[in-house]
Amino acid sequence: MGPLLALASAVTYGIVDFGGGLLSRRVHFAAVTFLGQLGGLVLACVAALLLPADSVRSVDLLWGALSGVGSASAMHFLNRGLSHGAMSVVVPVSAVTGVALSVLCGVLLGDRPEFLAWVGIAVTVPALWLVSGGMDSGAVGSVGSGAADGLLASVGVGVQYIALAQAGASSGLWPVAAGRVAAVLVLLPGAARHAGRLRMTPASLVQALLVGAGAALGLVLYLLAAQRQMLAVAVVLASLYPALPVVLGLALLHEKITPRQTAGLLGAAAATVLLTIG
Repeated sequence: MGPLLALASAVTYGIVDFGGGLLSRRVHFAAVTFLGQLGGLVLACVAALLLPADSVRSVDLLWGALSGVGSASAMHFLNRGLSHGAMSVVVPVSAVTGVALSVLCGVLLGDRPEFLAWVGIAVTVPALWLVSGGMDSGAVGSVGSGAADGLLASVGVGVQYIALAQAGASSGLWPVAAGRVAAVLVLLPGAARHAGRLRMTPASLVQALLVGAGAALGLVLYLLAAQRQMLAVAVVLASLYPALPVVLGLALLHEKITPRQTAGLLGAAAATVLLTIG
């Protein structure tokens, strides 16, 4: 079940990124980020209540809160980077560097993947880069700021995944809820500072809340996956999410796929098989 849950997390995050990216074209990124965390908080609390916990330990809630700080940071810098129009820089840097940091920490914490799993991990990094477009020539003018935002987002991604994986199973889903509380508190000063830009239509408000709820669902699935397998494998499988927005853009927005992205999608598929059987 571990690999399937991690892949379900990737699919959920991919849909969320696609919807959030479309919404961020119409609404200020600070609004999407903050309201998304509020929507995530509601879903996480409901999910935690529906799945009883054996014993909620304070240390697990602290790990969850640290994960939430990572989530808030990742979404802030990712959305800020995307608002510059530097998607071909921000997405590959944040995804690839986040995977590398998480796998490294997993190994340092004691993970020992099998040979096929290592091959899958090695394939994932270039595959994600290719899927996202990998710094094509059209992004040259925004490489500096885009790469900086991508690197900052990747640190948040790593903290989010690594910290949440340290929470014990006995606490159920309350670490995810604690993380949403922490994320809301971290983002609150920025939301207050941009209050004049946070106005939106009721439809956009609902969409932002649903995007955040979807992100929280992705974290719930990731937490359940991390409790059933090695951190390194769970992180890499869950981090395949950048492939889905490309597929959705091709199917729903009739976007053209480049040979580079085709190679990346094939690599991501191969990595999925290797990590699942390895």
